[in-house]
Amino acid sequence: MSSPSSASGPGAASSAGSPRRVALLGSTGSIGRQAIDVLSADPAFRVVALAAATNVEALAEQARRLRPSAVALADEGAARAARDSGLPAGTEVLSGEDALVELATRDDVDMVVVGTGGIVSLRPIVAALDGGKIVATANKETLVAGGHLVMPRARARAAERRAAAPADPLASPLGWLRPIDSEHSAIWQCLAGEDLATVARLILTASGGPFLDLPIEEFASITPERALRHPTWSMGDKITIDSATLANKGLEVIEAHWLYDSPYEAIDVVIHPQSVVHSAVQFVDGSLKAQLGTPDMRLPIQYALTYPERRPSPAAAPDLVATASLDFRAPDEARFPALRIAREAGPLGPRATAALIAADDVAVARFLYGSLDFQGIPRLLEAAVARFGPSSGPDPDLDELVALDAEVRASLATSPARAGA
Repeated sequence: MSSPSSASGPGAASSAGSPRRVALLGSTGSIGRQAIDVLSADPAFRVVALAAATNVEALAEQARRLRPSAVALADEGAARAARDSGLPAGTEVLSGEDALVELATRDDVDMVVVGTGGIVSLRPIVAALDGGKIVATANKETLVAGGHLVMPRARARAAERRAAAPADPLASPLGWLRPIDSEHSAIWQCLAGEDLATVARLILTASGGPFLDLPIEEFASITPERALRHPTWSMGDKITIDSATLANKGLEVIEAHWLYDSPYEAIDVVIHPQSVVHSAVQFVDGSLKAQLGTPDMRLPIQYALTYPERRPSPAAAPDLVATASLDFRAPDEARFPALRIAREAGPLGPRATAALIAADDVAVARFLYGSLDFQGIPRLLEAAVARFGPSSGPDPDLDELVALDAEVRASLATSPARAGA
């Protein structure tokens, strides 16, 4: 497992001196909006670049508020609309497949915050690390599909810094690639200051979603409206559905393997409906160290931005008396097979995990649009892993991953779902 440093130093944002300059990718999504809440409240940061897919109106409003040097949109049509939307004078507008890479590698960018979904974020993250930028990411594809490409770069950057300044926060791979997901943030915080030789297990907690106790015979009638009613978190549609199927927890197992250099067999999942304990670490002496907090993504976002410092947060502290009880149980993989499928895909390698996450994106979209039933989601995941995962060749490079992602998506977008279409 890779160790996070708890030391202060040049890698920590500071209220003294110049603000840390941030490029925010996916600024109009759920993570992006909450990141703006944190960034705009802290004078130690300045947003210099914003990127969105096609939400011109929301991006233009953010640009007028934050006055970045540049913005990017997915296509030229959206970019033209942005130019006509009253952006601040001098704002550069980029578009196209290279726009995110251009933003992530700008000379006036120190840190890249990634709130976008999909494989589209992998190329700018690789480019940012190659360019010496700190990356804070909520993008699962980064590690689920491309962990074998991303983590060696973070480790190489850390090794360079460690040779010159061993106590610098950037002497740790997680100083360079900082997780925003609440579960991985929790593990990161639990590992701070610990000797990793004493770590026995990583324990990821899961709320269980809205169907934890729903009779399994009712799963066939689950609608998107019901699945989007998460009992504790307020999130975007994709992650909310992933929480309902427990696919998100399977993806997080794969992420944890890469982030903390942990064997799959040393990563557990525990259902915790209250969503107060965000994850935990078990040590060889039997001790358990957990991170507790309210279900508010602004807290892990802020920790990734200010690491290794802690600052006052807009998130409320948990009230243990009001919570009254904390419940835990083992996940039922018969009810939620997506967790099992993801666990089995991880050891197969990057092709299997890339197919898994592309298939999940397609399956969730089809469920939300009504062409796939709830139980069809894990069926599509399993079919994709079985078809695209087996391989005896070398791990795929970046271009191969992008091509594989496109192939998986094309094959599943209109494929018959058998009882689910």
